[in-house]
Amino acid sequence: MQAECIVMNEMEKTNTDKKLYTRMRLWEFADKYIFEPLDTIADSYLSISRADGSMSLIEELPQCGHMQSPKVRLVFGVIGMLKLIAGVYLFVITSRECVGTHMGHPIYKVSSLEIVPCNLSLDSSSVEQNKIEAEFSALLNAAGKTHGLYFSYDINLTLSLQRLHALGDESKLLPLWRQADPRFLWNGYLLEALIDNKLDQYLLPIMQGSYHHFEAAVGTNIIDVSLIARRCTRRTGTRMWRRGADFDGYVANFVETEQILQANGFIASFLQVRGSIPLLWEQIVDLTYKPPFQIVQPDEGPHVAQRHFLDLSKRYNSILAVDLVNKHGGEGRLSEHFSNAMQTIINDSIRYVHFDFHTICGHIHFERLSLLYDKIEDFLMDHRYLLLYAKGEKVHDQTGVVRTNCIDCLDRTNVTQSMIGRNMLEGQLKKIGIFSDDDAISEYSIFDSCFKKMWADLGDDISIQYAGTPALKGDFVRYGKRTVDGILKDGINALVRYYLNNFADGVKQDAADLVQGHYIFSTTRGLSSTTQPVGVEAFVSMRVASGVVFSGVMFAMFSLRQGQYGLLHTLYALFWVGLSLTVAYVVKANGRMFTNKPRLLKSRH
Repeated sequence: MQAECIVMNEMEKTNTDKKLYTRMRLWEFADKYIFEPLDTIADSYLSISRADGSMSLIEELPQCGHMQSPKVRLVFGVIGMLKLIAGVYLFVITSRECVGTHMGHPIYKVSSLEIVPCNLSLDSSSVEQNKIEAEFSALLNAAGKTHGLYFSYDINLTLSLQRLHALGDESKLLPLWRQADPRFLWNGYLLEALIDNKLDQYLLPIMQGSYHHFEAAVGTNIIDVSLIARRCTRRTGTRMWRRGADFDGYVANFVETEQILQANGFIASFLQVRGSIPLLWEQIVDLTYKPPFQIVQPDEGPHVAQRHFLDLSKRYNSILAVDLVNKHGGEGRLSEHFSNAMQTIINDSIRYVHFDFHTICGHIHFERLSLLYDKIEDFLMDHRYLLLYAKGEKVHDQTGVVRTNCIDCLDRTNVTQSMIGRNMLEGQLKKIGIFSDDDAISEYSIFDSCFKKMWADLGDDISIQYAGTPALKGDFVRYGKRTVDGILKDGINALVRYYLNNFADGVKQDAADLVQGHYIFSTTRGLSSTTQPVGVEAFVSMRVASGVVFSGVMFAMFSLRQGQYGLLHTLYALFWVGLSLTVAYVVKANGRMFTNKPRLLKSRH
C-alpha cells in the first residue's frame, strides 16, 4: 500500500551498514563453528570455538581438505548463547515461516530452532560436572520447544507503532536490539555475549507472542488489519507456577496487544494490555482440579499494586483496570483484596471497574459484555488510538489503555478484549470515512469472519504459551456464539491443562527461568544438582503410586473371585483394597509432593 510505504519512510531510516544478516551458511568444523553471511559478499565471518564458545571475526574461511570435511547447512539467525558449568550453547534458527508483513516489512515465525553445543571442554570435566551439565542441557532442549517466537530483520516488533513513530532520528539509526523494549525482548539475556563482542549484524531481536493479519473488502476499499501480541519476559512462565506479581510489580502473563488498521490512506493503532492480578498470590498445584488461592504477605499487596500501576502510567499514561473475576469463592477473596488495593491508587488517570463475567454472562450469554462496554466507553472515546495520515502526519495519539484481567488472563480476558477491539475498529472505520454511522463489522460476512478468526487465533497462541492448550470459550470469539463442539473442546482442554499443570509444567518453568536469565547458572552455587528432588521427594513418584493403586485393585478383584474357595482369598482381597486406599489417601493428603514442580526458583512458601 502506498500509504504504508510513505509512513515507513518517515518511521524507519535504516542504516544499511548495520542491516541484519538474513541467511547464513553454518560451517561445522571439528574445533569451531563458522557463520558465513549470504546476503552480500562478506568481508568477515563469525567464528565460535566449540571448546568454550569464544568468538572472533575472521577474514577468510578455512581451507577444506580431505582431512577436514565440515558439515554445512543453512541458518536464518542467531538467537543467542547460554553458558552452563562447562559448555556454552548456541541457539540458531534452522527454519522460518513468513507469516505476513508489518508496515511493509516481512514478519517471520520461528518454525524450528536448534541448540548447538560448544562443550568439548566436558571431556576434561569431572563426572559430577558432566552430570549437572546434562541435567541443565535437558532444560535447554525444553526451551527449544518454546511456542510463538517472531522476528523481523527490518523493523522492531517489540515497539508499538506509537513508540516507533516517536523515535528520534538518532534512535532510528541504532541497531534493532538497541531500540527494543526490554520487556518484550525474549532473547535479551541470550544476546548478552554477542553484545559484548559488538556483533550488531548478528543480533536478531526475538519477540514471543502472536501475529495475525487479514485483508477484506468493504465496497471499493481494502481493509488491512493486523494483530500483534507481545508477551513480557519480566515474570514469564507457566500458568500455575507464575501467578500474580513480584515485589517490583511485574505480573505474570502480561501481554501488550496492538490492533492495526490500514485503509483509505490512514493508519490506526489501538493498544490493550492484560496481566495477572497485581498482588502477591499463588495457586500451587496439589493434584486437586482447582487448587486454593493463597495470598502471600497481604500487607504488601497495596504497595505492589501501586508499583505496577505507576509503571503502567509511565508507559501508557491513563489506565482503566477491568477486573473480570468472580465476586464469590476463592476468586472473590482475591478480587476483594485487589479492589481494596485499588482504592489507594485510583486517581484522575487510574480507574478500576469490576465486572463479574461468569455471573453476568454465564457460559453462553457473552453478548452481555455490552454492559461492560457501556461502563468503559467514555474512557475509550477520551483516550482514543494512534491515527496517522498517509505521509506520517499524526492526527492524534492514544493516551490511555484498558488493562484487563481474569484469573489466567486467557479465556474471559480474550473474549473481552476482542469485544473492545471490535468496537474500536468500527469507530476507526467511521472516522476515516469507510463506515457510515449505522455500519457494523457484522454486516460484512467475510470481514466479520476474518476478524473473529484473528482474535480467536491470538487467544489460542497466548493460551498455548501460558497454559499449554488453546483458549477456552474460543468458539464464541471465533463464531460469535457458543457451540456444542466448542463446549466439548473446552472440557478436553481443561483436562489437558490439569495434566500439564500437575505433571509437566515444572520442567517448562525451569527452562523459561534459565533462558530468560531469572536463574543465572554459577559455580558459586555449588555443584549439587539443583534440578533433582531431595529428601522424601526423591522417593516420591506418581507413576509408582498409580501403579500400586491399580495393581491393588486388580489383585483385589482377582482375590474376590477366588473368595468362594476360602476365607484366605477374602482376606487377600481386603488387604489389597486397604493398600490401594491407603496409597490413594497418602497421595491425596500430600498432593504437592507428587507434582512436577520447578527446581531452580523456589516458591515464596
